[in-house]
Amino acid sequence: MKKRLLSIIFVTAMACTFAACGEKEDDVELVMPVVETIAEDEAESNPESEEYVKEDAPEGMYWSELSGLAIDESIKNQKPIAAMVDNEIKALPHFGVNEADIVYELMNSTANDRVTRFMVVYKDWGNIEQLGSIRSTRPTNIPLASEYNAVLCHDGGPFYIDAYLAKDYAQHFSGIFSRVNNGKAREFTEYICEGDLDKAFSGSKYSTEYDQYYSGEHFTFSSPSRDLTLDSTMSATKIDLAGPFKHNKSRLDYDESTGLYTYSEYGNVHVDGKTGEALTFKNVILQKCSYAQLDDHGYLVYNYLCSDWDGYYITNGKAIKIKWSKTTDTEPTRFYTEDGVDITLNAGKTYIAIVPDDHWDEMVIE
Repeated sequence: MKKRLLSIIFVTAMACTFAACGEKEDDVELVMPVVETIAEDEAESNPESEEYVKEDAPEGMYWSELSGLAIDESIKNQKPIAAMVDNEIKALPHFGVNEADIVYELMNSTANDRVTRFMVVYKDWGNIEQLGSIRSTRPTNIPLASEYNAVLCHDGGPFYIDAYLAKDYAQHFSGIFSRVNNGKAREFTEYICEGDLDKAFSGSKYSTEYDQYYSGEHFTFSSPSRDLTLDSTMSATKIDLAGPFKHNKSRLDYDESTGLYTYSEYGNVHVDGKTGEALTFKNVILQKCSYAQLDDHGYLVYNYLCSDWDGYYITNGKAIKIKWSKTTDTEPTRFYTEDGVDITLNAGKTYIAIVPDDHWDEMVIE
């Protein structure tokens, strides 16, 4: 049965906070734990069980704090990058998005039918061959990237970002990446290519390793060998975001044979420009969030400092209602069950959509 998500919105001046100010700058654009019913003899596979001990990662590797998967131990202390990727149809196909650990999708503007933009978070950025195309940032992305102590990679932005980039925690590279002759207009030709980030870090004041602004890990992950199923009656084999994200009509469909969600937009499965592989995720998080309109051109900032706002955690064809809170710019957003217990994610890639509260009830999960 189709389930339409209904919301009752209570917003006061003190419910959430935002700030945006600064001098003008040219823009490149014009415009819970996982709950499982488990038998006693299966208790060892339950991460919340006292008997369960997560196995060690393979030799020379460790469990990534961004995906829960085994990656090279030599980059354990390496800070991630968070790259702004254009999501206009003219920017497709994307390159390298499939290799990111976490993909955020946010409304980039209230104009143009609420066009979205990706922010992709990469731990192992040294292996990037081509990522993008890279575009401008918006205010919300700066504290989001800082949650991971990640360096934000972008190409400019409206003057509203100035006050955020002036914060001591804000680390970013802007407009310094490679131009690729792809036959498109210039705004669609900037990519992070092999060697670009090494050069950027060496010429900057930023450390490649976690620093004093790192607030710790976001998520608890299950072991890759222990795939957890939500104890829920709510089916989630299709997640339709065409209501909130009218421009590109984002959608995720569950493939039972792989246990993954396949991402589609503009009516087609999203595929990588080099490999042709579909963009898939193990985990899906949907965050309800209010926003403040900054001007008549569609610029906005999400009210990202909030407590006990609604959301959903989705994996393996099931969904549960969750809450989320964030109290400071650098503190990781906390996702937890309605009983106040932090959720446990399955190991794998995660998609996070920040869904505007005024269109939250147009989202469909079935």
